[in-house]
Amino acid sequence: MGAMATDESTPTTSTTDEGSATEEQSLAERGSNRSQRPDSMAFRDFMSQHWAPRDTSLPEENASAPWAKARRERLSEAFAGERLVIPAGDLKVRSNDTDYAFRPHSAFSHMTGTGAKVEPGAVLVLHPLEEGGHEAILYFHPCASRDTDEFFADSRYGEFWVGARPTLEYMQAATGIRTAHIDELGDALAKDAGQVTLRVVREASETVNAQVAEIRSQVGQADSAELDNAFAEALSEARLIKDEWELEQMCLAVDATADGFADMIRSLPRAREHHRGERVLEGAFGARAREEGNDVGYETIAAAGNHANTLHWTDNDGTVRDGDLVLIDAGIEVDSLYTADITRTLPINGRFSPAQRRVYDAVLKACEASLAAAHGRGVKFRDIHAAAMEVIAHELEDMGILPISAGESLQPDSQLHRRWMVHGTSHHLGLDVHDCAQARREMYLDAELQPGMCFTIEPGLYFHEDDLIVPEEYRGIGVRIEDDVYITEDYRAVRMSEDIPRTADEVEAWMAGILDADA
Repeated sequence: MGAMATDESTPTTSTTDEGSATEEQSLAERGSNRSQRPDSMAFRDFMSQHWAPRDTSLPEENASAPWAKARRERLSEAFAGERLVIPAGDLKVRSNDTDYAFRPHSAFSHMTGTGAKVEPGAVLVLHPLEEGGHEAILYFHPCASRDTDEFFADSRYGEFWVGARPTLEYMQAATGIRTAHIDELGDALAKDAGQVTLRVVREASETVNAQVAEIRSQVGQADSAELDNAFAEALSEARLIKDEWELEQMCLAVDATADGFADMIRSLPRAREHHRGERVLEGAFGARAREEGNDVGYETIAAAGNHANTLHWTDNDGTVRDGDLVLIDAGIEVDSLYTADITRTLPINGRFSPAQRRVYDAVLKACEASLAAAHGRGVKFRDIHAAAMEVIAHELEDMGILPISAGESLQPDSQLHRRWMVHGTSHHLGLDVHDCAQARREMYLDAELQPGMCFTIEPGLYFHEDDLIVPEEYRGIGVRIEDDVYITEDYRAVRMSEDIPRTADEVEAWMAGILDADA
């Protein structure tokens, strides 16, 4: 029989593993009832002794460190004399006392170069110097001494629970950034309060936000969203141009993603036999992402049949049927946290039907037009989309689907062709799959393409199975082709994903080569 429930006001007692009664517990404290850890001084003393010496050797500086330092220097110039606070972020609860896997805020990663190797709760602060510029200090909770209870008993920081964490000296050597204990952060932020403007990345950490708000309140300053929003905008725009190290990381992410797509093709025979075949494909890609990188860069879309016409289909609980297409939109986030974003639409049985091939070729033609439009000086980001739409409208007209001419549909007051492609053609790519999202319109959509910009090209056509305008032979077909592109120093647009097959013939040969080899 289950124990009788009590409300919060009902007196309760609990016992330790020695059996002694304890004081009444609050609701928040009751989660510890499952603990059976001994608490005697003899146990504590025993736990602190007879350990081999720690390895105190220091690492070489991260390859990313010089590039991150240059980024901080540019940020320093833009906010002279101000204190800039960039938290890594906190752990987020998944359920009860279990957390999601930690992933630091992209602005923090960009300015430190630490990638996935950073402690939750870490904070980068750029302190203004009297002589000009800033000193960067990285605050975090370092490895605890073995003579403390934290070493073995703290499930949040304890080495027995989460593994050995880096020391201050280790992290300083790795990043080239001066380090300090997180307990020093409050006083450091409050220094010269009222005289030095304080800015924080608000979306990163509620804990740090509260500290900043309290300091501002104490000196009679408003907790200014305007100040902080301008800071977030600048940090976002700082990622519009990728440096050489970042582009290398992007290429690594694309290469790993190509391997993940091959894994999904290998899993197609099993997927066809499973009642959740889409999840078989998702699982194959997720395994590669964890083996070769940090994780997936975003929730994988494995959309078979009519599911492909739901743009953000991530339930992935459908069947994978012979004769249908499967649209797969997936990217691997490597350990540096840079992600690829690739879409390929595959014939489940390895061969496109005539109707599927007709739709596929129309989308491929739009891809090629967008890439061609991205070459040269003076090209604006919005021109990539315009080139794709020109092709999409004419292809729909040729297929007998568009109820008016392509020229009429392309007029700003018409746009009927957008019924079958409601999304944009491109977005910036990097630490976030939709990178630089807080950049101003004039720096993003209306900006001219510059060397180092990295973005997607991803037109599509989506013919819902219940769309009565579409000829019956095309209904239920959804196709998207997405590649990752960067602009070279001589203003050429280059596909990083060039080696992932794209044409219908290449896709069929690619699939046959993988499946025949596994047969």
